Amino acid sequence: MDFNEAQIQRYARHILLPEVGGEGQAQLMAAKVLVVGAGGLGSPLLLYLAAAGVGTIGLVDDDAVDLSNLQRQIVHTTPSVGRPKVDSAAETLAAINPEVTLVRHTERLTTANAMELISAYDIVADGTDNFATRFLINDACYFAKRPLVSAAILRFDGQVSTFKAHEDGAHPCYRCLYREPPPDGQIPTCAEAGVLGALCGMVGSLQATEVIKEILHIGDSLSGSLVIYEGLGTTFRKIKVRPDPGCPLCGEAPSITDLSIHEH
Repeated sequence: MDFNEAQIQRYARHILLPEVGGEGQAQLMAAKVLVVGAGGLGSPLLLYLAAAGVGTIGLVDDDAVDLSNLQRQIVHTTPSVGRPKVDSAAETLAAINPEVTLVRHTERLTTANAMELISAYDIVADGTDNFATRFLINDACYFAKRPLVSAAILRFDGQVSTFKAHEDGAHPCYRCLYREPPPDGQIPTCAEAGVLGALCGMVGSLQATEVIKEILHIGDSLSGSLVIYEGLGTTFRKIKVRPDPGCPLCGEAPSITDLSIHEH
């Protein structure tokens, strides 16, 4: 595509990268990414995707901005308290890059809307904070044949991985790593146990990097690996995640064939 002068200036540092260049920037501008959750992880993720020039960004969140969010959810500001997170985030992103198309989904992802929402985008990024939604996103991405970049944070630690088991048997899904959600109350939420604000920026930025890599098909995909960051020790670990033949979703004899398992 032909860039105008403003676009050449805006994306100059990308275009200089041999792995990106003008062709890669054009791919970013044509891409459609769905971000589920406009909170701690979603904030840096959304900011960097918009700044990178991702052409269409869908925002899914049914929550409103609370004062307690501002310690880590940097896409929102103090005057946004009480406003829908989707509107607050979209306003910030539009100020960063008015060329990006922002699609607001002020709703919770459910079995009723998951397939329609996810199928409308090229790639999905999970920035949610509860296991039920994470498993729903994983299962819907598998059935919709969409790659998923997933991240999680708690206290001082975070993790990031990519799941695209729909491509072939060499790639695991989220259920290959965690078979099913843990019992209620076994693992605390950030609201219960706390989270370092700056950790969200680090892990969310890693997540944005992996989304961009998937769009551009550059570097080593995190599919088949899990990156774990331990903040207090300042250590990174990268562990292998192999496809599980017994996985109830993507295994040899799947028992999950639709999203009805998520209906309550």
